Parts: sequence; structure tokens; C-alpha cells
Amino acid sequence: MIPAERQQFILTCLAERDIVTIADLVERLGVSHMTVRRDIQVLEDAGRVTSVTGGVRLSRRLAQELPHLQKAELNTGAKHAVGKAAAELVRDGMVVYVDAGTTMLELARQIGDRRGLTVVTNDFVVCAWLSTHSDCTLYHSGGLVERANQSCVGGAASDALARFNYDIAFISTSSWTLAGLSSPSEAKGPVKRVATEQARHAVLVSDSTKYGAVAAINILPLKVLDTVVTDGGIETHVADALRDMGIQVILTPDLERGTT
Repeated sequence: MIPAERQQFILTCLAERDIVTIADLVERLGVSHMTVRRDIQVLEDAGRVTSVTGGVRLSRRLAQELPHLQKAELNTGAKHAVGKAAAELVRDGMVVYVDAGTTMLELARQIGDRRGLTVVTNDFVVCAWLSTHSDCTLYHSGGLVERANQSCVGGAASDALARFNYDIAFISTSSWTLAGLSSPSEAKGPVKRVATEQARHAVLVSDSTKYGAVAAINILPLKVLDTVVTDGGIETHVADALRDMGIQVILTPDLERGTT
């Protein structure tokens, strides 16, 4: 088989089973372990599959994001650790973009004591917290209100964000792979793209449970990011692939999932 045929065979196998082991693919394809891994890497780079220890599975489909209140109850320990690690990149006097999301709120809670910050956000909860727990110069983007996620999206929001030059932009996501960030909501795209384009440094901040999920609309390729901050639950080969792309990887300790 040529590579394209082998890769289609892998996808066909995964349509029948949730996970296929590398050993099984080696036997069924009659090729080397390394060849199978190369084929999986091609599929993973395209966002079609996600590697797991000893095997591979189809990337999860994200049809709809959970509302803010539900997301706030998930993986709280990992979110706190990741938000804290991301906050260590913030220095006094910076102009900072903070994207929408519950992990971003954890980040915001860590930067309230920084001096001379200018913070721009599209998230109402982040804005409310910083307005009462910091003395930073604070801007909210405004724009189309997405009630479920307590944030603003769309063209009006991205136009407002384009007025600033950010030292660092922190970007959130509910779904990403080595192919990039995706979303069920097209309106989130302009906001994340503009913030990234206007920033000297662009940082993805996401706990590892978001990796391997794919939504309908591509938002950002990973190559536009400088840094990924995530927890130790991420697969080693994913972290290595990010580094091979020239992206700095900051890992926090792996924490038990849930509310710890």
C-alpha cells in the first residue's frame, strides 16, 4: 500500500473500533512499527486522529461548547495550575489580552497584583473580577454577547481588540489538535485571530482534556502560537511535536481529573 491507502485503512479500522493498537496495525498492514507511527503522525497533524499510549483513536467531535457555569465545575485543579503557570509570563507594565473562559479567570486571579498592567478582555467574568481585585487599566471589547459563555464575539469585538498592541495574548479553546484550534462558533474566530495578530507573544492556555477534540470550524493554526501552557496529562509525543514546531511548552504537574 502507498501511504494514503494505509492512512485510509487506519481510519476505516477506527470507524469500527474506538481504539486500535499500533501492534494490531503493524500486523494487519504488514509494515514496520515506524511506518505505522509515521502514518498516524500524518493523520494527527491533520486533526483526524489522536494518539494514545500504544495506539490511536479518532479525534473527538465537539458539536457544542458547555456554558460557563458548567465549565467552571470541570477540572478545577488543572485549570488553576495552568492559569497560575500562564500568569507567571506576565510582567509589570505589560499590555495583556485575556481571552474568554474559565481557565482565563484562573489566570486573571493571579495577575491582579501586577503593577501598571493594561488588560483587555472579551470576557465579562474576567472583567468583573479584575475591576474589583486590581488597579490595572481595564478594557472590555464589547460586541455580540454570547450569553452562555459570558463573553463577546464577532466583528465588533475583533474591531475593538485591533486597536491595541499586546505584549502577550492569552488564547483559550475548548478543542485543539496538532492541526490547530477549532470551535463550533464561527464568531469566535475573528476575536482570537485579531488578538493573536496584534500580540508580540501568543500563548495557548488549555488543560489537557481539550486536546484531541475537533469542532466544525478551524480557528487558528498552531504555528501562529509561541507558547502552549497545559498540564502533564498531555501525551509526551504531543509535547515533543509542539517543540518540533518551535513552540515553547510549559507543563504543570498532572492532576487527578475532577474538582480537586
